[in-house]
Amino acid sequence: MQNFIKINENDNVAVALNTLPKGETVTVEVQGAVKSVTALEEIPAGHKIALCDIPEGGEVIKYGYRIGNTKEPVKAGSWIHVHNLKTALGDLLEYSYEPVAVEEKRTEDVTFMGFERPDGKVGVRNEIWVIPTVGCVNNVAAAIAKQANAFVRGSVEEVIAFPHPYGCSQMGDDQEHTRKILADLINHPNAGGVLVLGLGCENSNIDVLRPYIGDYDENRVKFLVCQEAEDEIGEALEIIKGLIGYAAGFERTPVSASRLIVGMKCGGSDGLSGITANPLVGRFSDLLISKGGTTILTEVPEMFGAETILMNRCASEELFHQTVDLINDFKNYFKSHNQTIYENPSPGNKKGGISTLEDKSLGCTQKSGSALVKGVLQYGETVKTPGLNLLSAPGNDLVAATALAAAGAHIVLFTTGRGTPFACPVPTMKIATNSRLAAKKSNWIDFNAGVLAEDGDFPQETQKLFDFVIQVASGKKVCSEEAGFHDMAIFKQGVTL
Repeated sequence: MQNFIKINENDNVAVALNTLPKGETVTVEVQGAVKSVTALEEIPAGHKIALCDIPEGGEVIKYGYRIGNTKEPVKAGSWIHVHNLKTALGDLLEYSYEPVAVEEKRTEDVTFMGFERPDGKVGVRNEIWVIPTVGCVNNVAAAIAKQANAFVRGSVEEVIAFPHPYGCSQMGDDQEHTRKILADLINHPNAGGVLVLGLGCENSNIDVLRPYIGDYDENRVKFLVCQEAEDEIGEALEIIKGLIGYAAGFERTPVSASRLIVGMKCGGSDGLSGITANPLVGRFSDLLISKGGTTILTEVPEMFGAETILMNRCASEELFHQTVDLINDFKNYFKSHNQTIYENPSPGNKKGGISTLEDKSLGCTQKSGSALVKGVLQYGETVKTPGLNLLSAPGNDLVAATALAAAGAHIVLFTTGRGTPFACPVPTMKIATNSRLAAKKSNWIDFNAGVLAEDGDFPQETQKLFDFVIQVASGKKVCSEEAGFHDMAIFKQGVTL
């Protein structure tokens, strides 16, 4: 196994796969010539080594793109990181549509064992969800779910409560976002039955929420207003017994992978994220799309610096303009709060070897694969077009993953170089970027992409990941599900009363 990797032939840096001691020499092709580069200092694993002299203000190239400019002259063999590299990004930019040719492949369909719903949707779980309309009844919802699991039978897998702190004392877009996300989850096909639990006096009470939910199956969705009940927990348990009886009538049957929707997210990235796990997920996305399936990419602030790659893969000029708005709306959101647009990456990212937002974004967008962008979704909007979709949501792990679930994702693929135990309302599969993390946190990690920095093969690992996703869609639990973790978070932007 080699100790470094040069990702693109035009790069002037390489990434250390293992710590390179001071004085170690690497042999690499630079500008068409093979040369030896000696490390002038220790290069931590996941971090960058300069392959040639770069003048002050010179461009540092990784993934074939600029990831920033040097703050000072850098000699070949030097460690390149935040101490001598800065972002080259500006604020709002002008974009032009320069579409690239993308070959749309079709591959043979496969099936998973899913739950066909009467409304034509498909679920990969058959759970009962308790969804509070307001944070005031969170503890009641949790108590109901805890007691109701004693009644689970047949194909019903679990009763789960999704507490959140919102639904009241919100204004403008915040209240609207809460209503949309709650309605999206109520309508999500992974839930065979739903109890909507209200307090009664909240802004987003059940009567207000009903129009957002739209038409629904009265056997599947039930409502309870706690202020109107003498014993809200007792009444809720009786309702859930009925929901379990209804949902237990569903059984897994073969379903085409073309109906599978998978969200894609990364968090706690390191220097290997854009080399192993993220491009692996991108290849998975291409494979699922080739079978007629759908993927959703989000965390818009982590597209900054790599957004033109996505813009030029838009299937139409209309989608290009929607993507421009997606990017600029988020930049304006930062500016409206007097925040620096490029205040990224995080301390954990930097420790793992990511130096600038361009560095992070170019790694992040690897998850999109090479497919055309077929849809652009606003926060709280559900997916309608098969293929690759872009979703407006922030980079925060819980908020973004919840947004993916609300948009219709059956499963979320979450790549990580640092590790995290969290989950979202749908199965949240953790994919490690390095083998050390996979070995240390086997109770968190579901799939190890770190082998791709060793002797792993992308086509083989792509098929393994695809097969694993099909198993999860067919009922195999991921680590966070085994641990009983189910989280949700709603995007808050404005004033709380």
